[in-house]
Amino acid sequence: MSNLFPPLPEPPRRALLEADLPKGEPWGWLLAGVLLGAETLARKLLTQGLSPGLAQIVQEELLALRQRLHVLRTSDRLSSFGLREPSPAELAALQVLEHGDADDLLELYRRHGYGSFARHSAYLFEGRLEVVINPDPVDFSALVGFERQITALRTNVERFLRGQPALPTLLYGARGCGKSTAVKALRSTYASEGLRLVEVLYRGLGHLPHLLETLRPLPQKFLLYLDDLAFSAEDPGFHQLKALLEGAVYQRPPNVLVVATSNRRNLINESWADRPEPGDNDPAAWDTLQNKLALADRFGLVLTFPPFDQQSFLRTVSYLLGRELDDTTRQAALRFAQEGRGFSGRTARQFADWYR
Repeated sequence: MSNLFPPLPEPPRRALLEADLPKGEPWGWLLAGVLLGAETLARKLLTQGLSPGLAQIVQEELLALRQRLHVLRTSDRLSSFGLREPSPAELAALQVLEHGDADDLLELYRRHGYGSFARHSAYLFEGRLEVVINPDPVDFSALVGFERQITALRTNVERFLRGQPALPTLLYGARGCGKSTAVKALRSTYASEGLRLVEVLYRGLGHLPHLLETLRPLPQKFLLYLDDLAFSAEDPGFHQLKALLEGAVYQRPPNVLVVATSNRRNLINESWADRPEPGDNDPAAWDTLQNKLALADRFGLVLTFPPFDQQSFLRTVSYLLGRELDDTTRQAALRFAQEGRGFSGRTARQFADWYR
């Protein structure tokens, strides 16, 4: 096979079994996947462009792949191996494979990226990126009573997708009120427009510069999602996140936006002992307080999700069950919430799942 593109397992039929292929003639889709999987080549082209020497090598390698495709199609005619529709990236890669040149390959990576970024829209990051194969498909219709917050959140993300200035966003409010659902609904709504959701777990905070450099050359837009934030002032994660938002030596790429959720407005675990007395003239005490507040201040857009009341809880239950509530269902829902769970979107979903 090629030196620039990943080799196929031998015998090639084994590769068909291991690959997730669209429906249709399988060999073309398999080798189109080879083009999309050439991560080292794709990153070089995206970061450095196409030099004359590299263009010559790419042309030769594309010709070799095209010849391999002809041999496979001629010697081993097979029916469809897949059942799903091809993605736009796969269609574009097949076109390059069959008819394209080095410039077309560069354009493929500029439009669709490479590897998992061309096909998947959700990731976990804990020092390395892991694809989420089956992300939560929740959408905004599951959020009842937060129209103002959702409108502001979507407007900000739509600006980000258009390449306009967008603000790092903090969703703040009581547990179970829908903050995480709102963030996940952004992926469901805008994945087809190139939005990708990367949930950064706590241990991933120490590897943010590496993550940013991975994402920087890609054509997609990435939301770095930090869920349920709460730090102590001495926590290294506190300083790493503050540097990401503002003030780091490294530059945050324009295709990256931070969205966080928290039950705490200031993101810091505090006690009354941490607060200076009103007449305290000790500069160090006030500097400590200001340092704690500085992290939340770096989120340019703060959206508050207030606690559910009884009415919003019942409206959400009605939506999740897909019908108006009769008196029996209404009373059952209220008992379910009042048995210690409280009124929240999470409780409404739990009740709907239990009651169906």
